[in-house]
Amino acid sequence: MSAEILDALRRGGFLADGDVARLEPLTGGVSSDVFRLETAHGVYGVKRALPKLRVAADWRAPVERSHYEVEWLRASEPFAGGAIPKVIYEDRDAHLFVMTFFDPAAHSVWKSDLAAGEVDADFAARVGSLLAALHAGAAGDPALAARFDTTALFEELRLAPFFRHAALAHPDLARRLVDLADTTAARRISLVHGDASPKNILHGPAGPVLLDAECAWYGDPAFDLAFCTAHLHLKTVWKPAHAPAYLAALARLQAAYLAGVTWEAPAGLDARAARLAAAILLARVDGKSPAEYLQADADKAFVRGTARRLIAADVDGLDGLAAEWGRALEAR
Repeated sequence: MSAEILDALRRGGFLADGDVARLEPLTGGVSSDVFRLETAHGVYGVKRALPKLRVAADWRAPVERSHYEVEWLRASEPFAGGAIPKVIYEDRDAHLFVMTFFDPAAHSVWKSDLAAGEVDADFAARVGSLLAALHAGAAGDPALAARFDTTALFEELRLAPFFRHAALAHPDLARRLVDLADTTAARRISLVHGDASPKNILHGPAGPVLLDAECAWYGDPAFDLAFCTAHLHLKTVWKPAHAPAYLAALARLQAAYLAGVTWEAPAGLDARAARLAAAILLARVDGKSPAEYLQADADKAFVRGTARRLIAADVDGLDGLAAEWGRALEAR
């Protein structure tokens, strides 16, 4: 595999024939192979999209998503304030690209910090502000909307494996979940990252760094807020000793995000994000991509039951969702 990547980089001219290069596979990739590339000129990250994702279900996705990740990084650079990798080279035919490498010694993975009980509410607020800045910068831009006409990809990577797949397991909620997928697919508001999860956010010395934009789509920015929200709710089940800190950090993140919503009425986005977050919670146990850290049947049952109630109740806004989730945790 490493030889194949190095050959592609040489064929494309990123590496000269005489360049000495060392490629080290990095762990944690579900949808891509990720490497640390060391050359005489510097250290870089290399990413190549996989045609079949590393999950238990048979989940395949077009490798063309690699190019849209590159385009998202390029389009978002003016709004990111250095909080995303910079694209250095792309081989579109090989579905790989070279980008800035962030030294793990100075950039911890936010998911790992949270799991260790290192819950920094100020950092969570900065994540919310970053997401809002990215969405505000790209909102209402017809050129970006045309450049990221990737609804079909978003359907394959998010709407179908999450909402439509969960609908099959919950026929009584199927109409709500399918309608949610359909209405989300129809929105064209701003540039969406699509995978704003703590595993894709680094805690660096200058603040958060957002990675892995394979699901890039010009659509509903509420999805990004909802996706991050759902992940923080799930952490309360995974590591219950830290649940109050997670919920406090989540409140800061959401407040910072909503304070940065300039392109529409924040209340409308808040309501959409709550509905999306409830459905994402259900999908993380009964979709194609279940949360790998929820192993105990009791934990899955709690998430499933609570998410079902939240979907059926059509809870009012993210504060309402968090309050209901907190009450369910207390009653557990």
